[in-house]
Amino acid sequence: MNYIIEYQGQLLAGTWVTIRLALLSLVIAVMFGLLGAWAKLSKNYLAQKTAAGYTTIVRGVPDLVLILLVFYGGQQMINSFGGLTGLWDYVEISQFAAGAGTIGVVFGGYMTETFRGAILAIPKGQIEAGVACGMSRFTIFHRVIWPQMVRYALPGFSNNWLVQIKSTALVSVIGLQDVVYNGFVAGRSTRQLFTFMFAVLLIYLVLTAISDTGLRWLDRKYSKGIERSDNG
Repeated sequence: MNYIIEYQGQLLAGTWVTIRLALLSLVIAVMFGLLGAWAKLSKNYLAQKTAAGYTTIVRGVPDLVLILLVFYGGQQMINSFGGLTGLWDYVEISQFAAGAGTIGVVFGGYMTETFRGAILAIPKGQIEAGVACGMSRFTIFHRVIWPQMVRYALPGFSNNWLVQIKSTALVSVIGLQDVVYNGFVAGRSTRQLFTFMFAVLLIYLVLTAISDTGLRWLDRKYSKGIERSDNG
């Protein structure tokens, strides 16, 4: 326990990096998920095939492989392109950017199917009724599609988010000083690797417990109307 107290600053700093990484990758995942769902549900053939290819690739390749490819291969490709075109001299992709971008894009593929299924679960008659009432597309999305999409998507979204939090641990492989990296370094230096890895385990459990509480609150919020109709 004394070692944990001695290295608590390092663990807390790594935890903050993990939280920021998870939140930024979530924003990216939601953006790609919404775009992917829109593309798959559109009548544009090219958009459908592009979205299908995207989800197939990101769900078929291990997350760690993609992170390594982006961090090492992506940086090389960008700098090679810059050298050929003369647009820039050298661009360095940080561990944080590579990790957040890759995890966000990967889970965007899962979010695509989650949002797509949620939108398909909304009765078409409600959307048609909105059009008949003269609602704009934005109003229909804001008042008809979005509230119901959130409710239908929450179970899958919750599962994706909890898995995504754990996936942030992969960025320690490319040297990002997250909670796993800092815990491993502290454990190696003190020869108490099990103690520090157990502390990291507890930190992830706390993060997932807090997330689960927030997601349950969202589920209750968006299910209020359903509960009232069932009770009536």
